[in-house]
Amino acid sequence: MSDAPRIDGILETAVYVDDMDAAHAFYQGVLGLPRMVAGERLYAYDAGPAQTLLVFHRGHTGEDVSTPGGVVPGHDTKGHSHLAFRIALGALATWRSYLKEQGVPIVSEVTWPAGGTSIYFRDPDGNVLELASAPLWPNFMS
Repeated sequence: MSDAPRIDGILETAVYVDDMDAAHAFYQGVLGLPRMVAGERLYAYDAGPAQTLLVFHRGHTGEDVSTPGGVVPGHDTKGHSHLAFRIALGALATWRSYLKEQGVPIVSEVTWPAGGTSIYFRDPDGNVLELASAPLWPNFMS
């Protein structure tokens, strides 16, 4: 068996929503992510250096889409998605207060065996979002 070529990281991750306006109000207005692309099917947000959050309009992305550069395969999901945003350990208290001020209930908080902490909450469509501080995973220690 040969070694797999190197993967440099996750470039995009996605959530699927029913209400694009509510999603935009949340992801840009509450979480402060700058929107880079706005279309009928998707919004793309800057989620950090070389990281993009795609917010897809549920039920509008299942068909293949032809572009001048090639075909983008259709994709969709049912139910709630999950994604985690990386934050500094020292930002936990600030985020707790900020989410409360914004009327975003914290669903739970977990302290992990390695010592990191995760704060869980939901977006307007019920997707489970996480703010995670290191150390958490062996590849996320600082």
